[in-house]
Amino acid sequence: MSGRRTQTLPERYFAEIYASDPDPWRFTTSAYEAEKYAATLQSLPRARYAHALEVGCSIGVFTRALSPRCGALTALDIAEAALAAARARCADRSGIRFVRGAVPGDWPEGRFDLIVFGEVLYFLSPPDLARLVARVEASLVPGGDCVLVHWLGETDYPLSGDAAAEGFIAAAPFAHRLHGARTDAYRLDVLRRAGPR
Repeated sequence: MSGRRTQTLPERYFAEIYASDPDPWRFTTSAYEAEKYAATLQSLPRARYAHALEVGCSIGVFTRALSPRCGALTALDIAEAALAAARARCADRSGIRFVRGAVPGDWPEGRFDLIVFGEVLYFLSPPDLARLVARVEASLVPGGDCVLVHWLGETDYPLSGDAAAEGFIAAAPFAHRLHGARTDAYRLDVLRRAGPR
């Protein structure tokens, strides 16, 4: 695709998307999303995590599905409208903390044994992707898991799904790839940080 963006997509981009449609990617109705969420949950190497971080939680559909596997879950998104919907969707679930922020500049405090990036890395420029990997390195505990899920279709985002995943993996020598899956629509990579849990 010609005309790929070169800069990380700004907050305004997402604010405008949610202003025009409260579920712009059809998280609540798409068969693709439902299958991808199920595959993501199935890919998790452990039955339970002490403190997970979901980057790009959007309206909280996957957040709600992930929360029973976590002692505590921090869910971060750039768009306030999406976070408001996520808070409402997960109001009956305990242990979820919602944070507004734009990675890599904003990053929640704490140490995590699971970090999930669901279709967000390709919104970043290559330099910002490298900065994000440094954030992960500083907060993923030894033995912790990191999951990358990305759509493989054509976009005008700064990175393709493959470039985002491969760029992250190449910049993260502190973690090794445990396993992955690939469909016609998306790729899923599970990484583990070296060392005991």
